Amino acid sequence: MPLRCLRAFSGALLALVAALALPTAASAAFGDRELRRGDRGHDVRVLQSWLRHLGVPTTVDGIFGAGTERALKRFEREQGWRADGVLTTRNAAQMRKLMERREGAGENDEDAAPPARARLSRNGRTAVAPASAPEEVKRAIAYANRITRKPYRYGGGHASFRDSGYDCSGAVSYALRGAGLLKRPLDSRGLMRWGSRGKGKWITVYSRSSHAYVVIAGLRFDTSGPGESGPRWRRQARSPRGFVARHWPGL
Repeated sequence: MPLRCLRAFSGALLALVAALALPTAASAAFGDRELRRGDRGHDVRVLQSWLRHLGVPTTVDGIFGAGTERALKRFEREQGWRADGVLTTRNAAQMRKLMERREGAGENDEDAAPPARARLSRNGRTAVAPASAPEEVKRAIAYANRITRKPYRYGGGHASFRDSGYDCSGAVSYALRGAGLLKRPLDSRGLMRWGSRGKGKWITVYSRSSHAYVVIAGLRFDTSGPGESGPRWRRQARSPRGFVARHWPGL
């Protein structure tokens, strides 16, 4: 191979390796990267949703445009941060703490009212998100719907989010991944430390050492229950006794 061609091939190969080594913007979890105008992805949706919850009107579309930049600058000024419209990873961590404090102090305010419920489709296999649900909730439901024909398989969904079958925590992890709230699969013990303590308004993960399930917009997504085993939407409620309840701030 001529030297010039070899150099070009080597450069392309290095670029490919570098690209594969980095997390994709579309799947980045909130706080994993600095956010600025022009960015897109799940973490941008989380930023927009949290700005709205913290009193700054913001469109939640996953696109960091001029409107999101203006909203972030306003929020930065209110917090006494550098108002440059760029969310650093440090400020993302501070923002998460603000959301956690707000939820802990505001359990009885109007914003804590029960949200609209998801409903099962006619075939009972998939769920339909309420129109008023945040984008993260809609995406979690859409992702859960993708695997409702998969069988139960111990350890399924842990080596990779995409698998031929799923166990309980693998199925929960897949749904949370769709919402942009998880960057790698967690087992049931890991889910006991995910997010923040207590029930969520829209999404609550229930976990113990031997099992995990999630309730999204009032519907239970679980691998065990009446009917087929495997990741399925379940009409019947399940006692949370013995489980640890966890949620994501703002949801």
